[in-house]
Amino acid sequence: MKKRVLFYLVALVSTVSMQSCATNYVASQPATYAKEYKTDAKLASLDTKRMELDKQRLIDSFLEEKAASIANAKKSIKNTEIAKAIKHNKTIDNILTEAETYLGTPYRYGGMTRNGIDCSAFVLSVFGAAAGLSLPRVAASQSQEGEKIEKENLQKGDLIFFSHGRRISHVGIVESVTEDGEIKFIHAATSKGVMISSLNDSYWGPKFRFAKRVINENGDTYNNLASSTPSAATSF
Repeated sequence: MKKRVLFYLVALVSTVSMQSCATNYVASQPATYAKEYKTDAKLASLDTKRMELDKQRLIDSFLEEKAASIANAKKSIKNTEIAKAIKHNKTIDNILTEAETYLGTPYRYGGMTRNGIDCSAFVLSVFGAAAGLSLPRVAASQSQEGEKIEKENLQKGDLIFFSHGRRISHVGIVESVTEDGEIKFIHAATSKGVMISSLNDSYWGPKFRFAKRVINENGDTYNNLASSTPSAATSF
């Protein structure tokens, strides 16, 4: 009897012990997998965020470099335009300064010196000395050079041409354009020699035909300038 009871006790203890081990085994294993899964997911999330940050940094760096490149290009263009404007203004100022040194020089048909000069010789002498430009000798030929400019767009240094009839026979250099649009020009006139006149003048206004620009916005000469043709000028 005692042996049988002891046997049942041992069997009962063994059964309980085995169930406890099985329970611990089954319960612990899924917990371990869940923990590992959560850890892997967290690491993957961190890697994704890091990749996104690296990608954004790369994009930001590219955009900054592009913006800097555009800014440098604009600055370079601006500096180039400023340099061109300075060169142009300096060239025109030199032309007008040279022209003004002839004020009072007497007119002489066919003359080419400060002792006596005609209109086309005056223009070619001024542009040659101040801008290194070789213009034709005759006013009609000079009128074929450069770029045609409308009267309302005239600027200092432009050439303006006149005639009594169909043929161009006189030329002057625009000396100034006032705020109200009055155009003054310096030229060698038969009456008083080298002087400054206005297109508002009742004599010169009706004889004006057109204007040409032989110095471009860069301060350079236009490429279509012809070679000089030495002959007497036809002037008035």
